[in-house]
Amino acid sequence: MNPTVTIIMATYNRAYFIVETLQSIQKQTYLNWECLIVDDGGTDNTREVISSILEKDNRFQYLKRPTTYKKGLPGCRNYGLDLAKGTYIIFFDDDDIVHPQNLEICVNELNNNQYSFCRYIREVFFEKFDYNYNLTKEYKSNIISIHDLEKVLKNEIPLNSCSVMWRKELFLKDRFVENLMYAEEWELYLRLLSNNIKGITIDKCLFYGRKHSKSNTGEYYLGNPIRINSKKEAIKLVVKNLKTKNLLTESILKHLIGFAISFRDTQLFKDIVEISKITFKKRVFLTFKFYRYPFWKFYKKLEK
Repeated sequence: MNPTVTIIMATYNRAYFIVETLQSIQKQTYLNWECLIVDDGGTDNTREVISSILEKDNRFQYLKRPTTYKKGLPGCRNYGLDLAKGTYIIFFDDDDIVHPQNLEICVNELNNNQYSFCRYIREVFFEKFDYNYNLTKEYKSNIISIHDLEKVLKNEIPLNSCSVMWRKELFLKDRFVENLMYAEEWELYLRLLSNNIKGITIDKCLFYGRKHSKSNTGEYYLGNPIRINSKKEAIKLVVKNLKTKNLLTESILKHLIGFAISFRDTQLFKDIVEISKITFKKRVFLTFKFYRYPFWKFYKKLEK
């Protein structure tokens, strides 16, 4: 019997955290799943520490990323997508904790309607995790559609990499961009939503993300140039996709230009302006705003 859900988990030198993550998956109330653990060329003893789990539970598969896929999270996930047998796809990280009702609730939502994805709440924790789960099945829900594109883009409705269950068919045409080392899910999920799909969001926490400095997000906020440059590339891809589909509103463009301003990246600013093909008048206005920012920031500092 084929699994209903395929869990795709990329891993890289996470021997210290991954066992706790896999154990939380084993505690799922929904049983018909497979978990593809794709190792991105790690050098620690991950394989050894999870060996007993692999031997006792054949729903887990430990795989090495082939060289035909680029090194990194996107390449590992794309490899997992090519092997997935499930009707539904969910991406879990190798250092987090999954609520025991995660798969059960998401599958029920997607089985009972025509939605393309189910999004839920994701909370974060530091150090030790408190296993005091809220096991109620009562929660509020709303629809997410292309009309919420700007809210998703601005993270007002977060579509984190581990907070959504998707229908597998969505990935037949759209995949992760493998040269992105950060913001890859932000770029892909916006691309999927821009295809005019509809999902459901439920007001219940079903996933817990571990916060630590060695995560991709932690490295981004610590100024890692690889992560920051990847965010810049993702921004340009988002602008290009939305422009092509006539979805690049003035408000969205202003927000994306804001990244170039905050990065103080003249080339990123020029690239966004060029891709968006805005009018000469608007180009002049945005250019003035870009170069005015340091003076405005200095003035605000003095004002405080």
